[in-house]
Amino acid sequence: MNVFQSFRSTLWIAGFAALVVASAPAQAQAQAPAAGAHPLRLVVGFPPGGALDTLARALAEQLRIGGEEQVVVDNRPGAASRISIEYVKRAAPDGRTVLLSSNAPMVIFPMTYRQLAYDVDRDFIPVAHLVEVPTVISAGADRPYKTLQDYVSWVRANPSQASVGLTNLGGTLHFAVLGMAKTLGVALTPVAYKGGAPLVTDLVGGHVPLSTDALASQLELHRAGKVRILAVSGTRRNASLPDVPTAREAGIDSFDHANASYSAFVPAGTPATVVQRLERAFVAAMQQAQVKSAMARAGMEATGLPGAAVKRALSAERDFWRPLVQASGFRSDE
Repeated sequence: MNVFQSFRSTLWIAGFAALVVASAPAQAQAQAPAAGAHPLRLVVGFPPGGALDTLARALAEQLRIGGEEQVVVDNRPGAASRISIEYVKRAAPDGRTVLLSSNAPMVIFPMTYRQLAYDVDRDFIPVAHLVEVPTVISAGADRPYKTLQDYVSWVRANPSQASVGLTNLGGTLHFAVLGMAKTLGVALTPVAYKGGAPLVTDLVGGHVPLSTDALASQLELHRAGKVRILAVSGTRRNASLPDVPTAREAGIDSFDHANASYSAFVPAGTPATVVQRLERAFVAAMQQAQVKSAMARAGMEATGLPGAAVKRALSAERDFWRPLVQASGFRSDE
């Protein structure tokens, strides 16, 4: 190659490189945001220490291992998790702000709140189904009742102390408690807390005689002897607590469908390519052996299913809970 040919080749390469650099911004706008462009924010509607927060932190760590440079857990408690939901609804649809939520606000709240600042189907896109979460009925370890049957006898004798702590009103556990009240013939009073951590603080302190919440929020305290789990939800005993009966075994069937599901959502308008990238990342993270093991230790069952599974779950839960909610006549004025 002579000097002229070499010079012409160098000019061609330089020109091609310049063309690639000039076209890069336009390509970046059309594609998913690069990992690390902005922190990936996992928004949780409860304070640190509860089941959903435990999930969020395990997921964040696995996403970092998987290649996300920055992942932060953003706790935004309050208003029965609606603050977090509305925050994500308003976020830029760029895939960098993800809501982690139980399915209840997406299923029950539209049936019970007179005014709701979000529409599930219009404002959100399901990304992935993350975990199934058994729920429990529990009491402080120093309470006089040791079983759910003991509690039934005690509360019938002490109806003025019939409050039941939970993390929000208008959710599935609220309606499970109302069903339990009907079975017992006692007017149980649901008392809402801002999260699992403040709830167990009052439970251990004896300020609330009974609670119902995610197993993950109370399992370690139960193992430590500070909380006594009296019953589990669902129709079969939980592998983490084989000696603890189901509520049904105590004659209370309103907790048969009280297990929770936690899923990930992004704002409507997020590009399909971005949703697909997040879906792959979240599903892969939840299917890692170390994540499955961590969830099991915390009393949750990792699922790691695509967004389509979330849509099916929401539809099935709406069909189940709608007649029960309507029959209760409950409406929220918050």
